[in-house]
Amino acid sequence: MSDIRVRFAPSPTGYLHIGGARTALFNWLFARRHKGVFLLRIEDTDEVRSTEESVSAILDSMRWLGLDWDEGPTGERTAQGTWASKGPKGSYFQMERMPLYQEAVASLLASGKAYRCYCTKEEIEAARQKALAEKRLPRYSGRCRALSEEQRKAFEAEGRKPSVRLRLPDEGETAVDDIIRGHVVFENAMLQDLVILKTTGGPTYNFACVVDDHHMGITHVIRGDEHLPNTPSQLRLYEALGWTPPKFAHLSMILGPDGTKLSKRHGATSVLEYKTQGFLPETMRNYLALLGWSNPESQQLFEPGELEGKFDLAGCQKNPATFDPVKLEWMNGTYLRKLPAGRVIEAAEPFLKAAGLWDVPREKLCSVVDLEREKYKLLTDVPGRVDFFFKDVVYDPKAVEKTLKKDGVDPVLEGLLTLLSGVAEFTEKPLEAAIREFVASRGVKPGAVFHPLRVAVSGRTDGPTLFLMLEKLGKDAVLERLGKARRLLAPAG
Repeated sequence: MSDIRVRFAPSPTGYLHIGGARTALFNWLFARRHKGVFLLRIEDTDEVRSTEESVSAILDSMRWLGLDWDEGPTGERTAQGTWASKGPKGSYFQMERMPLYQEAVASLLASGKAYRCYCTKEEIEAARQKALAEKRLPRYSGRCRALSEEQRKAFEAEGRKPSVRLRLPDEGETAVDDIIRGHVVFENAMLQDLVILKTTGGPTYNFACVVDDHHMGITHVIRGDEHLPNTPSQLRLYEALGWTPPKFAHLSMILGPDGTKLSKRHGATSVLEYKTQGFLPETMRNYLALLGWSNPESQQLFEPGELEGKFDLAGCQKNPATFDPVKLEWMNGTYLRKLPAGRVIEAAEPFLKAAGLWDVPREKLCSVVDLEREKYKLLTDVPGRVDFFFKDVVYDPKAVEKTLKKDGVDPVLEGLLTLLSGVAEFTEKPLEAAIREFVASRGVKPGAVFHPLRVAVSGRTDGPTLFLMLEKLGKDAVLERLGKARRLLAPAG
């Protein structure tokens, strides 16, 4: 397992989604476990759909997840205006590696292992439909395999631009020895001559990734199982070019809770959406690692650095994994409860800023954030749990109806206003003693005092422990809010 080199090679045609992020993570963990190299390559051979915005989104997603790459794009520009890369293999963008593909194509053409195909899209589609109608396998017929020079010139005179196809065998089998799935056999009769160069002159996915994996020294290709059907054709390419193929490991599919393939109807699929929803990157790494992988101890939660030491491909499963949003949210809450208040505040910065709470006294913010740590599930929960400590109280209409408008509440608030005005040491223990004595003197249940007091000073029915909450609010704020609550209850006019 020495000199491990793996890659994550997304297509920049959209955001980094959950399946891609899981693939990137497994490659990153495998490289870190074996002290190898993790490489990021941008497969931008789709000239129509590839965008620079998608490149930026992919890089941002990887950085947020903490998946640092050893070689690949830096996210900066060169003096020539192209994307800059770090690493010894030249550019890590496929469209900037055209000479390598042209060299490989020339070699395959010269050896007779590839040929120029002049069939148009319309002709290929018509042949496909005819085969389907006749209940035959709709594979390319190979009509251009042995064109004469005269036939080629005739096609070119018509203005046809050829693609280039790799000649694949019609009989026999191609076997894939997959680390996760074992020995998988494909009938060559099910394959068809592979297009390796498009009529535009650009390389196809299957061709470019083989050329780049070879030249970049990739030892293991770890990717989703949707790529398994591509593998026999890619192995034939390695064979035709005289190259040793890497080892393959195809990860299980990710399903939604309803058992269908994970998609937008199950919620967010873009990694950056989870960031804006308030998830921690460490939560996402932990949760994604469990989608299709398990360890002998059935461990679910990992401390920093643990996953890198425990991950192995032997724990990857063949069966589909199920993405469970409820478990993900539970896990995020667990991670949040472990963090010190200062780290929670740092992680919740964009949400605190949006709520106008970023410039409040930091010491007080830390102390009140700590009060509610057991209730956080998402970083977006933080501002709403602590805002009443720093802003004017806003009364929840349901809390007012349910609690403050009960008979006998106003006299209770009046008595509390008098009582708390006279408490000299406005801290948790003295406040608790004074208020409990007040309850006893009234001959009522504690809830008849505690509940109205909580709503009067916080505007809501739930929150931190009552007496510590009063201490953190401070005497002036508590008295002012008790008065405000009484005015709210006063008859109009």
